Amino acid sequence: MEKTFTLSRNDNGIAILTMDVVGETMNTLKAEFATEIGAIIAEINQDKSIKGLVLTSGKPDSFVAGADISMLDSCQTQADAKALSQQGHQVFAQLEGLAIPVVAAIHGPCLGGGLELALACHRRVCSDDSKTQLGVPEVQLGLLPGGGGTQRLPRLIGVAKALDMMLTGKQVRPKQALKLGLVDDVVPATILLQTAVEMALAGKKARHVRKQTLVEKLLEGNRAGRNIIFDQASKQVFKKTQGNYPAPAKIIDCVRQGLDKGMTKGLEVEASHFADLVMTPESAAMRSLFFAITEMKKETEVDGVAPKKVNKAVVLGGGLMGGGIASVTATKAKVPVRVKDINEQGLSNALAYAYKLTEKPVKRRHMTVAARDKLMALMTTTTSYSGVKDADIVVEAVFEDLALKHQMVKDVERECSAETIFASNTSSLPIAQIAAAASRPENVIGLHYFSPVEKMPLVEVIAHKGTSPQTIASTVAFARKQGKTPIVVQDGAGFYVNRILALYMNEAAQLLLEGQSVAHLDKALVKFGFPVGPMTLLDEVGIDVGAKISPILESELGQRFKAPSAFARLLEDDRKGRKNGKGFYVYGDKAPKKGKQVDDSVYQVLGIKPSADMEMSSLADRCVIQMLNEAARCLEDGIISCARDGDIGAIFGIGFPPFLGGPFRYMDTLGIANLVASLERHQANFGERFTPCDLLKSMAAEGKTFF
Repeated sequence: MEKTFTLSRNDNGIAILTMDVVGETMNTLKAEFATEIGAIIAEINQDKSIKGLVLTSGKPDSFVAGADISMLDSCQTQADAKALSQQGHQVFAQLEGLAIPVVAAIHGPCLGGGLELALACHRRVCSDDSKTQLGVPEVQLGLLPGGGGTQRLPRLIGVAKALDMMLTGKQVRPKQALKLGLVDDVVPATILLQTAVEMALAGKKARHVRKQTLVEKLLEGNRAGRNIIFDQASKQVFKKTQGNYPAPAKIIDCVRQGLDKGMTKGLEVEASHFADLVMTPESAAMRSLFFAITEMKKETEVDGVAPKKVNKAVVLGGGLMGGGIASVTATKAKVPVRVKDINEQGLSNALAYAYKLTEKPVKRRHMTVAARDKLMALMTTTTSYSGVKDADIVVEAVFEDLALKHQMVKDVERECSAETIFASNTSSLPIAQIAAAASRPENVIGLHYFSPVEKMPLVEVIAHKGTSPQTIASTVAFARKQGKTPIVVQDGAGFYVNRILALYMNEAAQLLLEGQSVAHLDKALVKFGFPVGPMTLLDEVGIDVGAKISPILESELGQRFKAPSAFARLLEDDRKGRKNGKGFYVYGDKAPKKGKQVDDSVYQVLGIKPSADMEMSSLADRCVIQMLNEAARCLEDGIISCARDGDIGAIFGIGFPPFLGGPFRYMDTLGIANLVASLERHQANFGERFTPCDLLKSMAAEGKTFF
């Protein structure tokens, strides 16, 4: 078998241990490496000429990206998972136990098991490169750092800061890592190895002890003080997760027990908790999502057609969406973008929007002013069609008006080349209707972003029947460059995400009219696992936007999409939501400083009186079951090509709870036959809108699952 680790010796007595996983672009830790590392450590122990050891990566752009997640899926029992964690503990203890100084030279991602490996070294130095990031993101897979991370990290950087890293999974940059005391030095990549060698030559010096703040001294040095930190962390975690994710509480327990009862006990607890988490359905769902995204990123071609590179983009419309699309094109994709609007005001708004987004990294010193100016220089503006003829893609973000969009298609075909892609950011109009005005319909595609563009990871790439594979492939590649996760969906009213969201929102509206309070409704769906409740979401998106989409969906897809007629009263009362400070909640000066307050006058407008609150789980069930049924119908109609894309679309597009793995994985968990029976009960009680789709009925009859 080809070796992953190579040991080379320098004349000065420092040995270099290089990790390079054969055939992989990134290093990941695998269980089978334990024997190889064990043999190398034994060799180092026997060779008295070795005075120090530097651990480095053979990959040009990464240190160690973490442990190989697929080995967790092969664990049949808790005992298997526990053995994996204990094996890691053993290897890292051998490394830490070497009598000579061990230094980690870190360049590129150093994450999860990679950071735990670095923590087992005596000292760490990292490059100042923007690629270098350190973190323990296991919580995002429903896990905890199982290679000693819950024990070594708090001892190195303090309890509060370690909990912050472990409970959020956030990654820190080189300067932050130095400030935290996570690394001992930050140097240019060109002298990284040399610096690490010098550190090793300096011998096992006592580490430079990080200066503690007064609060840290008072709280972290004693059990009573630490308990305050743990209790606060537990409260914050519960508020954020609603108890739906088991990993955070177990992370807190590992740290608490390790600091109270010592490292040995802490490692024992860590291995047990790690094993428990590996076997949970939540972690299995989140790992499946990780694999799905990884698999998606590797799919570069559409029908065997490779994408064409986008060297210049144009955005039509300088509004909120246009400004957002233009800014991710310049800042993330680093592609020159020209914004066209009918007036100067729209253009200055788009530039101000992009400038504001780069302000944060500049203030935090993650970006220099010169780097920001270079990115901003990629954005140019025009009120005519000057400077657009060499555009590879034009993204249209104007009002939802078919005649206006037809005009845009004609303008672009007149002003640009025969190859230019015309991508429409429509949220509801079928793309075929927009392409009807085109003389080159094969270049017309939908590119549906979600608001706010810079934060929402999903984009729907919508192909109508005439869109060419070349156009699809190039548009998908362009969206990925913008930092988005694109899913390809077929043309149809509402596409995928808005279509499944509409029925969920309609059912919530129905429940409101039946007498459920706004706050109780929102609370029930947040408890279920959504980031915000349906009424908050309607306020954020805009009640007027929802009202525009509903009739389109109803006319194209049928009666089940009919929104409750009472909702028209909201618009008659000029309630558009947050945008005009009037919706289901109180905004502006009257809004409370913390939290949200329902605007009780909304009940009067709708002509209802909130009665006794229904049980939260039944309430959530009625809304979610509509979404599940419609997701299955979208697969049946060929709107999405597979269940995987449906899960990713729902999680990234509308915040479907990741711990459930997406609508399709959740349907498998519930059992298709159980789901159909439940839909039929709802149909009998509440009407035809709950009729189970044919696909679910046939799957239930045949005992099939989506995965």
